[in-house]
Amino acid sequence: MLVDGLHDFLTEHEFSGVVLLARDDDTLFEGAYGLASPRWGVPNHRGTRFDTASITKLFTSVAALQLVGRGLLDLDASIHTWVDLAGTTISADVTLRHLLTHTSGIADDADEEAGEEYADLWIDRPVYAVTQAVDFLPQFAHKEPLAPPGQQCRYCNVGYVLAGMAVEQASGTDYRSYVTREVFGPAGMTASGFFDRRHADPDVAEGFDPGPDGRLEQNIFKSPPIGTPDGGARVTAADLVGFLQAVRGGRLLPPDLTAAFLTPQVRHDETVHYGFGLEFSGRDWWKQGCYDGASGIVTYFGAQEVDAVVLSNTRDGAWPVVTEIDRLAQTP
Repeated sequence: MLVDGLHDFLTEHEFSGVVLLARDDDTLFEGAYGLASPRWGVPNHRGTRFDTASITKLFTSVAALQLVGRGLLDLDASIHTWVDLAGTTISADVTLRHLLTHTSGIADDADEEAGEEYADLWIDRPVYAVTQAVDFLPQFAHKEPLAPPGQQCRYCNVGYVLAGMAVEQASGTDYRSYVTREVFGPAGMTASGFFDRRHADPDVAEGFDPGPDGRLEQNIFKSPPIGTPDGGARVTAADLVGFLQAVRGGRLLPPDLTAAFLTPQVRHDETVHYGFGLEFSGRDWWKQGCYDGASGIVTYFGAQEVDAVVLSNTRDGAWPVVTEIDRLAQTP
């Protein structure tokens, strides 16, 4: 069974976060472990809101596809149509489709596939100065491209920054307001949002990891204080499962774009294909996110028809759990 021994595993590995497995409306497993605030000893609970890191890209993709469905964006038109990129190295041949499928060829601000660290971006630039999508442009818009558009599939965070800027231009509203109203609202994600670490919002987990001296170190200087199109929305595990169910149920996108969102679009490597945010292998698909103080994944196991969510307020906390759940999923 997919949940056999899972509680004991989470306890033994001192997991900090939440885990939820569900099949349709049937909850197979749900549990919260560890501390939302190690500083104050506040425990995580099932309603704790966790930083999703790059899982946020799914919300950006759905937002963009909604506007495609309304005729306000075009997957195959130049991104320059909606984003002022004059004087940058971003080719006019780059389209929204390229950005959403990681095939734009543009250089990332931190090339994680090359081993660069996202946290290193903020050594010489104050992290609190980056709160809007446009604030990211100086970090990548003048770098030389890695490849012509459409010729390379390489994970690129800032492609979603540009996609978010297109959402803002086409919708006439800021990214966070649009996603909250048009994605979180219809999906019933009432507990989720874009919470600023500088504010005292309740039930938002703090991100901590061991520092060089072994002491726990909060991630306040390692990523922007509030979520933007490429990462940082804060959600509950139940809301994230609700998002998947809303997508599959056609509550967020029209039928053709629902099918497109749930279909592989480009080959990334020998085993994985990328879609419009999701990653696919066989009957399974997923999206993960990770940076200092946050790690997590949302997965659909096709053979079992099960949605699984793992969210942690540590950089490495989710991955042993993900490996264990994958192992259980493959066990007859």
